[in-house]
Amino acid sequence: MRHRLRLASIVGLSLTLATRVAAQPATPSAEDRAHRAIFEELVQIDSSPAGGGVSRAAAAMARHLRDAGLPSDAVVIDGPSPTCHNVVATLAGRDRQAPPILLLAHLDVVNARREDWKADPFVLRESGGWFYGRGVLDNKAGASVLVASMADWARGGFAPARDLVVVLTCDEETDATQGMQWVLTRFPRLKTAEYALNTDAGGVMKTAAGRVVFGAQAAEKVYATFTLTATNPGGHSSAPRPDNAIYALASALQRLAVFRFPIGYNDVTRASFARGAPLETGPVGEDMAAAGRGETSGAAIERLSAAPHLNAQLRTTCVATMLSAGHAENALPQSATATINCRILPGEAIDAVRRQLVDVVADPALAVTLTLPPVPSPPTPLRADVMRVVERLSAEFWPGSVVVPEMSNGATDGLYLRNAGVPVYGVSALQLQPEDDFAHGLDERVPVASLYRARAFWDRLVRSLTAAR
Repeated sequence: MRHRLRLASIVGLSLTLATRVAAQPATPSAEDRAHRAIFEELVQIDSSPAGGGVSRAAAAMARHLRDAGLPSDAVVIDGPSPTCHNVVATLAGRDRQAPPILLLAHLDVVNARREDWKADPFVLRESGGWFYGRGVLDNKAGASVLVASMADWARGGFAPARDLVVVLTCDEETDATQGMQWVLTRFPRLKTAEYALNTDAGGVMKTAAGRVVFGAQAAEKVYATFTLTATNPGGHSSAPRPDNAIYALASALQRLAVFRFPIGYNDVTRASFARGAPLETGPVGEDMAAAGRGETSGAAIERLSAAPHLNAQLRTTCVATMLSAGHAENALPQSATATINCRILPGEAIDAVRRQLVDVVADPALAVTLTLPPVPSPPTPLRADVMRVVERLSAEFWPGSVVVPEMSNGATDGLYLRNAGVPVYGVSALQLQPEDDFAHGLDERVPVASLYRARAFWDRLVRSLTAAR
């Protein structure tokens, strides 16, 4: 997941204090053993940008699908370059004219240096009920779930009501230009999909009070980048001037540091706060209930805004992330530049965000430039037919659990589908606590039992959703 905040649940401040969910090893079934073999092969292919193996990973996953009986022409490996191949595999449905359902994962991972890890990050290691390795969580668990499941469906002769299309992309962790964006151009039928189910978002966790929360991602914030640039004639450092480019930029950044964008809600975040509120006790639950009612000011909103992960659910955020200034240590700077990364609420206009930044900077001598335009990502409607199945299965797999819609602060391949008009639901079904989320970090891991349970959940989920038209 690019720019990731995985498991960014809205459910309360106390989640950071939640009881760790122990990963209890279990005797794997034949299906689990087959799944593990696919997972191991995938993890042990270095599909990071440095490793360059993402096309090998695509070929390996396509081979498993073809070996399971999918026709060769139903498993397409393609991409705009030999080093970035995607897999688009179709299990034919009973009604070939009906809009398909898409199942999403990505094969690429972020870089990992062997000297930083306790063990080789590209050798799957199982220890203490955990799988370790780069990408085991983001997102090779999801990719292996889809490949193992589709292989089972093909071998077993499962005929869904409509086509099921597994899409495994090659560059989700970077800019998706050779992955999902390219795939949607190469396979325009995917833009007509009924909806997509994404393994790279959502998740299961337990609150401090012991309640299990099943997160269903239905919205993503929109990623955009601006630069603030101060310029100056400069001069010799032995004769300082009051109008210094660095000082001008620093003053503007101080104003940005204390600025907060206005509160903004959508159906997903309102539902997220409202459903999460009863899972908390005391002031936190009451504050979340206020957000669930759509309140935009007052003490409750101020308290929620004090928590970074909840503040990010309430409003657009823009933050300075990089600085560059000056050209010599004995010269006054002729320019100073700051990179400002924004995560914009779905539906908020980029021009409005830029105008707000100009107002905050409050210095006409500073240029505010959009350097990375956003891709719109409207929230996905909470379809009753999909949510009903998710809620039923969540209750079966995690008794007493509550399904809570989520808006991710980060971004996934789902944003390009949402931009194309395809509803996307992130339902990874992997269970772990936020403090155990080492995606993109050292010694990335995923619970063994959770991986197998996620595959069983996805099998039931897809069969239930495609049992009849």
